[in-house]
Amino acid sequence: MSSLLRLPSMAIARRTLRIGALSGAMCCATLGLTVSGAHASMGNTATTFGILPTDIASAQALSLFNTQVSATYYNPAFLVRDPRGELSAGLLHAEHELRLDSQGGLNAPTRRGSVLDDTPSQQVLIGLKTDLSSVTKYDRPMYLGFMAGVEKFGQEMLAFESETSDEGQFFNYGRQPLFLVIGGGLNIWRGVDVGASVRVTLHADATLNTNSNLAGDTSRESLNVSAKPVLRPILGVNVNWGETFCAQTPCWMENLDTAIAYKGYSNTRTKVNANATIPGVIPQPGLDLAVRTLDSFQPEVISAGAQYQLGRARLGVTGEFQRWSRLEREFQGDTIKNVADLEFRDIFIPRVGVEYQLNDMLSVSSGLAYEVSPLKSTRSEDVNYLDNDRIILGLGGALEIANPPVLAFPLRLDFGYQYHHLRDRDFIISGTNRNGDPYEELVTTDGDVHVFAGSVTIKF
Repeated sequence: MSSLLRLPSMAIARRTLRIGALSGAMCCATLGLTVSGAHASMGNTATTFGILPTDIASAQALSLFNTQVSATYYNPAFLVRDPRGELSAGLLHAEHELRLDSQGGLNAPTRRGSVLDDTPSQQVLIGLKTDLSSVTKYDRPMYLGFMAGVEKFGQEMLAFESETSDEGQFFNYGRQPLFLVIGGGLNIWRGVDVGASVRVTLHADATLNTNSNLAGDTSRESLNVSAKPVLRPILGVNVNWGETFCAQTPCWMENLDTAIAYKGYSNTRTKVNANATIPGVIPQPGLDLAVRTLDSFQPEVISAGAQYQLGRARLGVTGEFQRWSRLEREFQGDTIKNVADLEFRDIFIPRVGVEYQLNDMLSVSSGLAYEVSPLKSTRSEDVNYLDNDRIILGLGGALEIANPPVLAFPLRLDFGYQYHHLRDRDFIISGTNRNGDPYEELVTTDGDVHVFAGSVTIKF
């Protein structure tokens, strides 16, 4: 006989465990906290969609050469290219329709419709960029950037789920974890800029100790919850070849910029340790439960790109290498998902984008990217991750008002739209259901994602 245990939402994780009825009653009494309704993913805002509308509109093809504050994440060296400071605030809404078409199978779960997940991601974003050279004894430009994003329009910083699933769960979409990055850039020689940032993620730990009886009444409770920041590096270098090699005389290279950036891997991790004692049933030292799980994962990323200015237009191409194979090792220590024997592959993402300056105030941009799924496994027992190759198209525009009413500084308004087309892919969903019966189901997944973003920026 078995019952189901769900770990507490204060630990920011959920797992379905199979234990004896007596222990189940004790643990449910001990850990009787409900799970939040959040749906998170292994992705993060910056890599899944983009940060500011300009990044979203170009499908991140021009992000290595973005002078706005989001450069703190993509290429901190490019913060140098616009001498103005800025304060930005933005909103992002991603509407998902992730579908699954069942082909049938053994003890397949009953499905209420083809849409498996339509949980939106809704983030508020804020960024600040400023020149630090005024507080030093040197006249060399030195810029500091800070960028933050919080889910559910600023109301959710840590809520997420980590679970097995007999219906299947999408790997890369859903609500996004806290996004936080800070860094800076400076010019070291003519046309050569360097920059460094750190991405901040949180590792949370929760410890619960209690005495309980079979009725579920607890006593002598002790609860500890902590979260520590973990810093991961971001490095960037860009070169304007005209300033470097023909600073005195005009040449074709003055319109050419190249850049390379490195981002270290990062993850959001939660550890839960619980201990319960039932006098006469479970004596001291009690029953120990320990869970360690990942919420999101940012692979190592190496990006390289070039842009060329052609009159009012600029064209940019970027190649992005993402090292997802490390996630296999990370999941070995995940007590929820280590049963699935998941396999991942390193991927290369090509991106191309263009921006055109219509006049002194208005510009439009567009971009295209193709992302191969890093999930190599088409069968992942009990966890049942699903992911698709996707085509990404972006569109957007920016309006900069030099002399806005009331404000003493220029005002910039940005809008970006992005569409993700998830290509069909077949998976086998398998495992053991809540009644202990094995199940297996052949499914085909696809989907559409629409992303809308807007921002307001004051240049000073």
